[in-house]
This record gives sequence, structure tokens and C-alpha cells, in this order.
Amino acid sequence: MALLMILTAQFLQICVAQPPETPSRIAVVGAGIGGSAVTYFLQQQFGAQVQIDLYEADRIGGRLATLTVNNQQYESGSPYIHSLNLHMQGFVKHLGLKHRKEVAGKNAIYNGEQLVLEETDWYLLNLFRLWWHYGISFLRLQMWVEEVMEKFMRIYTFQAHEYAFSSMEELLRSLGGEHFVNMTHKSVGESLQAIGVSQKFIDDVISAVIRASYGQSVAIPALAGAMSLAGTPGNMWAVEGGNKLVCSGLLRLTKANVIHGKVMAISLHSSEKRPIYEVRYEQDGTLSSQNYDLVIIAAPLHKTGYPISFHNFQPPVEQPNGTYHRVVTSIVHGYLNSSYFGFSDPKLFPFFSILSVDSPDSSFFSIESLCPVNVSVGFRRKTPQEAAVWRVLSPRPLDRKELKTFFKSYYSVQVIEWQAFPSYMSVGPSRSLPPIILHDGLYYLNGVEWAASSVEMSAVAAKNVALLAFNRWFDLHEKIDQPDLLHKLKTEL
Repeated sequence: MALLMILTAQFLQICVAQPPETPSRIAVVGAGIGGSAVTYFLQQQFGAQVQIDLYEADRIGGRLATLTVNNQQYESGSPYIHSLNLHMQGFVKHLGLKHRKEVAGKNAIYNGEQLVLEETDWYLLNLFRLWWHYGISFLRLQMWVEEVMEKFMRIYTFQAHEYAFSSMEELLRSLGGEHFVNMTHKSVGESLQAIGVSQKFIDDVISAVIRASYGQSVAIPALAGAMSLAGTPGNMWAVEGGNKLVCSGLLRLTKANVIHGKVMAISLHSSEKRPIYEVRYEQDGTLSSQNYDLVIIAAPLHKTGYPISFHNFQPPVEQPNGTYHRVVTSIVHGYLNSSYFGFSDPKLFPFFSILSVDSPDSSFFSIESLCPVNVSVGFRRKTPQEAAVWRVLSPRPLDRKELKTFFKSYYSVQVIEWQAFPSYMSVGPSRSLPPIILHDGLYYLNGVEWAASSVEMSAVAAKNVALLAFNRWFDLHEKIDQPDLLHKLKTEL
């Protein structure tokens, strides 16, 4: 009898599957919004017991950055966040941060000779002017953008139910079918023409918005264009104290081990159970290495991006095609030359933002009056007869002559050159998006930028990578790349 009980117990031990162990160590490369968010989501999935090392060679926040002018800080990187960005909204709420007080201002569009569109304080008058100049093109645009955003918002439902996607194509297909995938191949200009938006509206308005967002033309992919065009004034917000506080706050919340070093190489080492990844990095002139179960790269791997070499991988990990597009940000503290835009009396100049259409003679993408990251009670935007802080986006650094053209005089100029966004024209229209899975436990987050580049797209990609790594680690294949997911969830509910 005793022997029978022992044999039964042994049989049950063999038959009952033991849950796999969680990864003991995870590496994240890059501490921008993507790296900070994926660190947070990984801890949510795997638990607080997992050690997460985050490597950053520069500063926490990446392209979410500030600089100081006249003892106040201003956004030098991504200045605004869309109101529909639910992950960013959640981060701000969870971290106890606040939305920065909105300071109203009007926009205008400049074609190199004159202002072709001027915003007023009256909503109905603005609509009338759009209709008068462009017919119903602006209504067609609005309907198109709303349809795209409505479908994009499905990702939050999918991720709330812990579904993940092994490629960007699968993620996009789940949101809007092949049409969404095709939006990464077809240009925004072609897409808008196809729905009846006039060429004049595209040339005057769409091109100006795209240039102010990406520093590129209406030849960028339609999905990236739609995301940019969704960010209309009134739908945007910023974090009190600076948007970069989201990144530092998430890392502080997760208690991630931040290693201020530059990752040089990642090597694959075989193991009886799962592969081990050796991360080699340079810190203060010293080369070191650490081993990990999972590695997430949250930095650009393209030719002008983050130069990491990969060893012992078969097939080899290939560097994605394409380059990044340079955008120059000049933060100028001075007096705007309003007469350049047709206002001889600066007291009559009502605009806080001037966008430039795509023309051969244009030397800037946008000029915008900035508010400090901490807006005090009673703060108002300064008029051109007062010294203010202006943010000028341009394709190259402004020379002295150009500065004297745009500004009557100035106290200081600080210049930041960004490899800010993918150069969408550096690869052909039939390109495939960069892979998410580079190896069994090696993931690439920043490929999402080639579908569309924004703070929230990085946060969405971060959540997807965390869910994908978790589901693949525990063999939850029913949670990966499920077809007709929207219908499936409706049926379950």
C-alpha cells in the first residue's frame, strides 16, 4: 500500500506541469519614453522580483528634454501630448503628476510671401475661412483622421486583455485590417487626394502641419501623417514641470537599476534551457558585461542610430534599412521680427505659432512662442514687442543672416540637432517594417517609429513588447497574433 502511494505521488509529479520560472534578469537599452515605459510594463507583467537593468549612455528621457533660458526651463524635445494618448494619461495619473496649465494662442500658416491662413478667436469664423478657401476639404480631412484614430484606439482594449503581436504588421492588421498595413506604404498626400481633399488644401495646410511635426513632406506614410494631423490645438497637453518627468518617474517607481553606460555589443550564449544574452557596455572608459534572460532594445538600430554589434546569432541580426531625419531646434530668447510676416506694428501680431508650407525658399518648419514647463498663475504669452522664448524648427542650423531676418534682436540662441524621426523617404514604399523579435529573448521596440513616430506610439510599442515577452516566456500562444480579435473580444464579453 505504501509503495502504491509513493508511485502515485511520483506519477502525479511527472504529469502535473510545473510552471516555468520567471526570468531573473532583464536588460533594457535606452531610457527614452519607450525604454522607461517598457521597464514599467515588464515589471507589471513579470513582478517586482525580476531585476531590470536599464542602460542609458546619455540622459533619462531621450527626446523628451528641457533646457534653461533666463532661469526657466522650456521643452526642447516633444512639447505636446495628445489627449487620446491613454498610456501617457495613465502614467501621469499614476505618478501623481499634473497637466500643465494651458495658455491659449493662435496659429497661422506662412507660404514664404504672406500668411495664407490665420486663426482667430472665433471658432465659427475659423470654419468659415476654411470653407471659403478650401471648400469641404477640411471636413473630409477631419472624418478621415477620426476614422483612423477610432480604429487605433482599439489597441488599448487588446492590451487591457493582455493580447500581443509579434510584428508591427500584425498589430496594425488587428486594428484596421490590410488597409492599416497599406497606410505605412501609401503617402498621406495620395491618401487625402483619394478621399477628395483638394491639392490646394494639401499644399497650404497639410504640408505645413507635417513639416512642423516631422520636418518632412506629404510623401510620408499615411499612418504617420494621420497621427500628426490628429494633434490639433485644443487636443494637446503637456506635463507640469516637463514631459521628461514621466520617464524619470516610471524608473523611480519600478526601482530599475540605471546603468549610465553605452551598450557596445550583445552576444548569444547557448544554454540547456533558454538562451543567455551577454550585454557588453562601456562605462567611464571601462568595458564590462552582464548576462540576461531577456533583452529589449529601446533605441534606434538604423544606420544613424545606436551602433550595437551582435555576435553568435544564426541567422545574423541584421541592421534595419533606412536612416533618421535631422531636425534642428533653435531656442531663441529675443524679439520676433513681426514685419517679416506682414505686421509692421508688433502690437498687432496675434500669433504664437507660425507654420511654413513646403517651398524651395523656406528656411524653417515652424516658429513657436514657448511657455515655461512651470506655468505660474497669471502667466500670459508675450507679444513681439517683448522679449520672449521662441522655438524654431529648421532643416539646418540658422545662420546669422536668417536669425536677423526672423528676430529684431536676441539675447541667446541654443541649438539642438536631433536625429528626431525616421527619414521616411530613405527606403522604398514597399518596405517592410522592422521586426520586433530579433531572437527568442531579444526584442526591438523602436521599429514602431517606421509606422508612425510619437510619444504614445512608443508607449504602445512598449506595452506590446512587455506582453509579447511575457506571453512567449510562458508559452501563452493563444494571447499572440489572434485573428479577428475585435470580434473575439465582443463574443467573450
